[in-house]
Amino acid sequence: MGPACTLTTEVSPIKYRQLGRSGLRVSAYALGTNAFGVRADEAASIAVIHHALDHGVNLIDTANIYTETRSETIIGKALNGRRAQAIVATKCGMRTGAGPNDESSSRWHIMREIEGSLRRLQTDYIDLYQIHRFDGLTPVEETLRAFDDLIRRGSVRYIGCSNFAAWQVCKALWMSDRYGLPRYECVQPAYSPADRRIETELVPLCLDQGVGLIVYFPLAGGILTGKYKPGAQPPQGSRADKQPAFARRINEQNLVLVRDMERLAVETGTTVAQLTLAWVMNRPGITSAIVGATRVAQQEENLKSVDLELSAEVMDRINEISQPFVTLPGW
Repeated sequence: MGPACTLTTEVSPIKYRQLGRSGLRVSAYALGTNAFGVRADEAASIAVIHHALDHGVNLIDTANIYTETRSETIIGKALNGRRAQAIVATKCGMRTGAGPNDESSSRWHIMREIEGSLRRLQTDYIDLYQIHRFDGLTPVEETLRAFDDLIRRGSVRYIGCSNFAAWQVCKALWMSDRYGLPRYECVQPAYSPADRRIETELVPLCLDQGVGLIVYFPLAGGILTGKYKPGAQPPQGSRADKQPAFARRINEQNLVLVRDMERLAVETGTTVAQLTLAWVMNRPGITSAIVGATRVAQQEENLKSVDLELSAEVMDRINEISQPFVTLPGW
């Protein structure tokens, strides 16, 4: 086959995209931080953050529950003196304790959790505050009014949601429109060639309503880096090594996909990770792909995907080999 892509040998300049209907511009490559404080110690994590900022990555994604709050704490230290360079996105709503109100989208929970996040992040505002998952017990209006109050007092600038189904996002948008409340400018789902379920309903909704898609697990949690091999033990320190529950996702179907992606990567002169990330960032509706890193060298290689221009033929071939994952029953 002829030239299928163009890949520079230097770390490429970052591309920026509008977040939903807002005026905020975020990097197409976002830094994921759920390994900070566990698979990457504080020094390594801060080095990764500074490297990302130095290379134009402005969106840093975290959550109050990541590594038992250590992720937010490390980010706060790393951004000392560099806060204005970062768009900090964090989340609340997941369980943080044993109490009856320690998990919800209620006003009570939101107002308490933001204070902890602000303190750990050493900042007086959150650029993007997100509900971590849908809460069927709390009225949507209550959640949005709590967010409205936080925006009015200057603690939050934009809001979003994570792990919402299309109908849940649609319901929230309708409530925002009906009551004149802030709208979710983005939703954060899982998305990769190994998990394309959002293409059926969520992507069309977001395209129609102008909602950004900031996707996590674009490398399927590391499966689409090629580091997991059939019949071999997970590499020491990897997600599958540290999280046995994740290791169950490394199955024959995923490894066949990895094999096919590796063949295509060889043909195009890229790595599997670079090829995968370029595909994700250039899919319809995608605003940013959240990419984690535990080492600067790892991030440096992955950043080359930003300027990787895949031909229509290569995009189509990835679409074809990952077609079974469009209707995946549960990844």
